[in-house]
Amino acid sequence: MSTVNEYSGQAALSICEALLLALNDGGLLPEHEIVGVLRDAAATHENAVGTDHETENHRAVADLINAIIAGGNSVRRPQL
Repeated sequence: MSTVNEYSGQAALSICEALLLALNDGGLLPEHEIVGVLRDAAATHENAVGTDHETENHRAVADLINAIIAGGNSVRRPQL
């Protein structure tokens, strides 16, 4: 069963993705800057220290952010 924290995380991810898309669509941030923001966020989690459990959680967050970058979910790319 999902927890409120899980829903909060999903909501935050959806909101952030929508904001990144809007910034790109509005010409305020080009794709390479958006990818840079995502890479910075991933690096923060990749370099985080703490207990084994905390480090594992940070690694999972970094992996998710890197998957978003690879999938191009936060920028609109032309369909091929």
